[in-house]
Amino acid sequence: MLSFFVDNSSYDSNKLEFKGKGGELFLIMLITFFIPYVFIMILTVLFTMANNMQESPTTSGILQVVTTFIMIPYMYFMYKWMINIKYKSYSIVWQTDAWDACGKIFVQVLLSVITFGIYYPLAIVKLYKYFAEKTVATSENKVKKFGYDIEPGDDFLFIWGQILLTIVTLGIYYPWAGCKITSRILGKSYSEEIEVEKV
Repeated sequence: MLSFFVDNSSYDSNKLEFKGKGGELFLIMLITFFIPYVFIMILTVLFTMANNMQESPTTSGILQVVTTFIMIPYMYFMYKWMINIKYKSYSIVWQTDAWDACGKIFVQVLLSVITFGIYYPLAIVKLYKYFAEKTVATSENKVKKFGYDIEPGDDFLFIWGQILLTIVTLGIYYPWAGCKITSRILGKSYSEEIEVEKV
């Protein structure tokens, strides 16, 4: 699906080409999501049986929180896999250290969990800013770096406004909310070209 949408997109009459492979995605999902999730589920069942307990809302809540945190490596490797695009002579990839990136995701997820989701919109824009700044387009003698002009307060209130409109309309407003949030974020994104000397 990602390949279809990227390959059918263009900028300045030049097409983009997605370079990610399905086999790579399968391994990412298997190693960073399915296996850890099955392992956690087995441990939960064994713990419940050993203590003669029935599944309770508390157990379900803890499982949900643990599942959220074990998805952090999955989120990192998934995003790294997604940003693998060719545009003209440029190769667009995500350049970052796995530990640094997972640490950044962990902090934002933790803040979202301990604030019961209130912080979530700010987590979205802070992670997007981080992801954007680590995304680079390189060619033989040029490098384009990306960024995002974050306005923490305004971005937070705008996204929460869209979420609340979606809630009060019982989800009917969701497509418009998605478009407005995406439009705002992309509209405040930018790229800078850096000249690189030939070696």
